[in-house]
Amino acid sequence: MEWKCKLCTFVESSKGGLLKHYRLKHGHFGRGHFLPCIHLNCPCSFKTWGGLRSHLYRAHKSEETENQRDVIAFKCKNCDLCFPNTKDYFQHINSHLKRLETIVCVFDGCEFKTNIYGTYATHRSRKHQSYSCDDLKTDVIIKLPISTSVQQNESRFSSVESIDDVELDTTVDLDCEGHTSAFVEVIGSLLLKLESIYNVTGKCLDDLVEQLQFICASSSQYIPNLVRDILTQNNCTVDENVISELVEKLQLCNPLTKAFGPDGPFNSKYKREKYFKENFHFIEPVEYIFDPLDSCSFQYVPILQSLEQLLNNKDVVSKILTRHSDNASQLSSFRDGKYFKLNEFNADGELRISLILYVDDFEICNPLGTNLTSQLTSINLALLCKANDVKKFGYETVLEPLLKDLITLEEEGIFFPASGKNIRGTVFCVSADNLGAHSLSGLVESFTGHYICRFCIGDHSDYQQKEVHSGVFPPRTKENYTLHVQSVKENPHLVHWYGVKKVCPLTEKLKHFHFVTGYPPDVLHDLLEGIIPLELALCFNAFVKKQYFTLLQLNDLITEFPYTWADKTDRPQPIPLNLSSRRSIGGNAHENWTLLRLLPFIIGAKVPFSDPAWQVLMVLKDITELVVSPIHTEDSISYLDTLISEHRHRLLEVFPDFKLTPKFHFLEHYPDMIKCFGPLVCVWTMRFEAKHSFFKRIIRHTNSFRNILLSLTTKHQMMMSYHFHADASKPALCVSKVTSIPLALLNEEIQECIQHKPQWR
Repeated sequence: MEWKCKLCTFVESSKGGLLKHYRLKHGHFGRGHFLPCIHLNCPCSFKTWGGLRSHLYRAHKSEETENQRDVIAFKCKNCDLCFPNTKDYFQHINSHLKRLETIVCVFDGCEFKTNIYGTYATHRSRKHQSYSCDDLKTDVIIKLPISTSVQQNESRFSSVESIDDVELDTTVDLDCEGHTSAFVEVIGSLLLKLESIYNVTGKCLDDLVEQLQFICASSSQYIPNLVRDILTQNNCTVDENVISELVEKLQLCNPLTKAFGPDGPFNSKYKREKYFKENFHFIEPVEYIFDPLDSCSFQYVPILQSLEQLLNNKDVVSKILTRHSDNASQLSSFRDGKYFKLNEFNADGELRISLILYVDDFEICNPLGTNLTSQLTSINLALLCKANDVKKFGYETVLEPLLKDLITLEEEGIFFPASGKNIRGTVFCVSADNLGAHSLSGLVESFTGHYICRFCIGDHSDYQQKEVHSGVFPPRTKENYTLHVQSVKENPHLVHWYGVKKVCPLTEKLKHFHFVTGYPPDVLHDLLEGIIPLELALCFNAFVKKQYFTLLQLNDLITEFPYTWADKTDRPQPIPLNLSSRRSIGGNAHENWTLLRLLPFIIGAKVPFSDPAWQVLMVLKDITELVVSPIHTEDSISYLDTLISEHRHRLLEVFPDFKLTPKFHFLEHYPDMIKCFGPLVCVWTMRFEAKHSFFKRIIRHTNSFRNILLSLTTKHQMMMSYHFHADASKPALCVSKVTSIPLALLNEEIQECIQHKPQWR
């Protein structure tokens, strides 16, 4: 029978050959890639090679063993039902036991019987753990005639080959050169993984390669004598020249010798990097120099090349070609937002690329917590520059190469192989924290002045008394923004005008991006790391004063709470004992979010439901859940607006001396911003900030600060090339275990859908 690869067009006559093909051609490339089960009708996929091997042994071993000789079925002695494999058969036996029906052991020579499920399971484990079909009683096994339909049912009856023999299989049809090249590629991917994923230093890899070279050279000296001994033992007389040629060919076919030998691609750091760049999808960063005398420079990764690489990825292409379905009643993407729909660049119905840029500072020596664990390989690096150089030379200079490529993307586009023509694109928005957004957009970077909001031109002094939905704060528009920029340009002595210091470089250079429609709010810092920890501190202090609990008791409740799933990773930190002198409980975004969400379960029994401060927190909890919702409707947005207003009044009523920070004002803009940008979780900075951990981890492992920008950028591009090298994409459905049930048990509509659906391939 034929075994077909699910990841390419490869076909093999043996299971072992297909598994070796998997190992050589579709190696495991991180969390985003999965190895599918080799059985065509099995939907399972696995993150590791070991997981696939275990699945084949556990889920398919019994099926194969049963069909070595004849096609057989297994008959239940209680109800005469038959099953095609032992897995289904024993599951059926267990169903009898769960109904307390007595079962006689089905193994030959064993008369054990019981009606207790656990007792029978223990008996099987102790007495019949290893078995074959010959060990079962003769009246249990029924031989069936082999029909064409049964032979084709590959999920139940398949030819047997031991999974344990896979590593020794020699049926893969590869010539010596192809065999060696395939193994050299595997060695290359391993070295790249060590360097870019595990951050092994170049010096460490040099030592490893040196030792491997020594082992290869030393072991090769024994090959001639070994060949002579084998020939002598078999009474073969061969000329020494033939032996020398044979030894030479053996050494040439040894992948380790070819990889690490004198002419190998991995015997030096220079050759390794050259091999990675030529054989993996590596995009070379470009260095731009500000001032040669001061050695000031920055690294730029050409964005057009990055996009071309993405457009050649099958998984990305399938998502691009899947048109977004508009739903007038709900917002589920930034494409549903007003700003995307009103952009004339997207009005003609043509396929477009919408980019989300992210700008932020990070300290490479500042440790990052474990809260940020998102999948980050879909986030590409565009530019890396020192913060001091940005302040010194300005965003206009730093962004010049990026803007040049973005202009090309807007006007000419890049070739999209799937459509056979160029596809254009532009920047939809810039995700950044408030300081980063104001810095890049040209607004004032101090939040203590008069005009500090990028959504309206209201005065900061009015935030305490007036609400956004009252309409007293005029929104920023393209027209008044142009006037404000013009006023600053015409008067050099004017520091800012209505908060605008200078024109946004993206707005100035790009035709289809504008400051007013391009900077969404920052949920992460406004709410999760701003308002929530501040209000929790206020209310916890109030609860302690009312003697509902002490801070020590509160910390005990937080620590002892039975967190599950992701909450275990994001479990809240203990509350500082000096909380009364602080304005925040601290903690990161995930921890604060978890604490607020689970607060009713943690301290709900200690605090009266009618307590005013408790009501403040409960309304804030509802606001948070709505803000981070992935789908919105007109009703949910209106309800959010009402909750924000209610929360403001409750907060000031309970804490009349509390002064609202600018983040409370920004929060009041959220309902309108959701209408404009779609769900704010689509454009928030949460997953972008997690990218910082990659760069900090490099510094922590390598401890090298020499030409730090080039080192970080190169390491990042190597990591991306490693992940892009794999052809396999993450399947839409990832399962590692399946259970078969009769089709008749399903709903009739589901049965009809399954019967009309083509067989899964």
